[in-house]
Amino acid sequence: MIKKSLVAIAVLLLFAARGAYADCSFQIDVADSLGFPVSAMTAESSCGTVSVTLTHTGSLPKQAMGHNWVLTRSADFQAVAPAGMSAGVAGNYVPAGDARVIANTKLIGGGESDTVEFSLDGLAPGDYTFYCSFPGHWSAMKGTFTITAS
Repeated sequence: MIKKSLVAIAVLLLFAARGAYADCSFQIDVADSLGFPVSAMTAESSCGTVSVTLTHTGSLPKQAMGHNWVLTRSADFQAVAPAGMSAGVAGNYVPAGDARVIANTKLIGGGESDTVEFSLDGLAPGDYTFYCSFPGHWSAMKGTFTITAS
């Protein structure tokens, strides 16, 4: 009886620890090049809120080699990414008021950093697409953001 209780407690602690260490906060460093250092990110729905900090480690200004981090449903990516071009640098190359944009950092240049926090409430477990919406970047700078059920 005691042995079964100890096993049950160990299993509960394992699952509790797993939830306590869920990836709810991400740090992404980008340079003066076309590429994110990660092509996949995973967060558990138990996070509630996710934080993404984007840091531009290069030296070029945002007008020349700006980067941002934008999240959309994968089905919306192909339509939303080019739609941001009309927003320009001042609009962070993200279409203003577009409900298909789940979250985004501002456009940053060398030496700058920005953080976006967003809620996972209302987002179903599954795959989403993150990308940089600077003109010409979104075809190369993209990846999969997966929300897993907790």
